[in-house]
Amino acid sequence: MDSVSRESYSAAVQRLDGLVAGDRAATLPGVADEILSVALLLGKQPRLRRALSDPSRPAEDRAGLLGSVINDKVSDDAATLLRTLVAGRWSSSAELLTAVERLGVEGVLASAQSAGDLAEVEDELFRFGQVVDGNNELAAVLGATSVPVPQRSELAHSLLDGKAKPTTVRLVDVAVEGFGGRNFAASLSRIVELAAERRDRQIAYVTVANPLTDAEETRLAARLGQLYGRAVEIKVTVNPAVLGGVSVRIGHDLYDGTVLRRLNETRTALAGRR
Repeated sequence: MDSVSRESYSAAVQRLDGLVAGDRAATLPGVADEILSVALLLGKQPRLRRALSDPSRPAEDRAGLLGSVINDKVSDDAATLLRTLVAGRWSSSAELLTAVERLGVEGVLASAQSAGDLAEVEDELFRFGQVVDGNNELAAVLGATSVPVPQRSELAHSLLDGKAKPTTVRLVDVAVEGFGGRNFAASLSRIVELAAERRDRQIAYVTVANPLTDAEETRLAARLGQLYGRAVEIKVTVNPAVLGGVSVRIGHDLYDGTVLRRLNETRTALAGRR
């Protein structure tokens, strides 16, 4: 989001956090589902999206239009949060859709945080992503937009029901639907990052040939925390193909010190001399 859209989004998040801090935390799962349902509607209605984000229309007019669409279909809390979004300024209709989707996800994460489950949900999402990445057939099905969403969601439920928290399963559904227009893997990764952000942490994706010890993870997290000025959550993937060393991706930064990278660089250099 650009600065204008971020300001509008922040106003809605502040209201959402007010529900968490108040006595309405128990309503958050339902509120989040309602917001995500509206996001699905907006995704299918480009004309409505444009009208709701049109800067030439007064905020009251846009809020009234939204009200005519969602009247008696969502709770008062969800309607208030959605009106706050629509009343803001948006650089494009796509930015508004992104904001509605993200606010719904934030609502699900906030409900997990209120229940004291957020760290566990974050870890379950990451580990499920690893399971999917490690199974080419499963990854192909869950990521196939040609396969109907309900069918892919049913597959995910068959793997997770009874083994993960309901909040985790709900967020996997969001990833299957293509959160923010991303594919399944990227959607799941983004939701993991949002969970970490809600805990005031940044994710570092670490790839190694052999598992790290607890002490090694702690030292690496501390070092990265010093570099980035923020607590860092380590997510480790073991991949023997890298042969040795460590690769770290944090945000848009990649530090690749693996043996595989050095071998590939050597091969490239040798090929260039021929």
